[in-house]
Amino acid sequence: MPTAEATRDGRRYEILDGRLLVTGPQPPAHHAAVIALLVQLKHACPPDLLVTVGSRAFRPTPTTTLRPDLMVSQRNAPVTEPPVLAVEVISPTTRTTDVVLKRTLYETHRIPSYWLLDPTTQELTLLTLTPTGYTCEAVLQAEESFKTTVPFPLTLTPGNLCG
Repeated sequence: MPTAEATRDGRRYEILDGRLLVTGPQPPAHHAAVIALLVQLKHACPPDLLVTVGSRAFRPTPTTTLRPDLMVSQRNAPVTEPPVLAVEVISPTTRTTDVVLKRTLYETHRIPSYWLLDPTTQELTLLTLTPTGYTCEAVLQAEESFKTTVPFPLTLTPGNLCG
């Protein structure tokens, strides 16, 4: 059985409490947004952190393996340590999984920052973990820009990522 990774069939496989979650192939706009954000994150990333796309999983428990669209983690961190940032790029087929299920899982497993990028609406939502759960730091539309310091200094503009 596949672990949490993209396979040649274009699907992504994750394990949630021992159950297999399969995400089908994504549209070109999804891939373009992932690549645009990857380039921006890698350009600003300090050397002690690592930006990955699908090549690294987060395994918070023996029965759970999660693979965000993008992830920023400590360079030498074990896969059981939460990444500092998880990003999901929303597509029509993943909206509920990303907005509800993944948000709950990432919050439960204490991922400090969770971003949701919707290429269809050119919207970026930045969530920050607090002692009581995720709090919305910003919701950006199209050409709006926002300067964040988490996980490192970066200016984000959804229109530049989704155009």
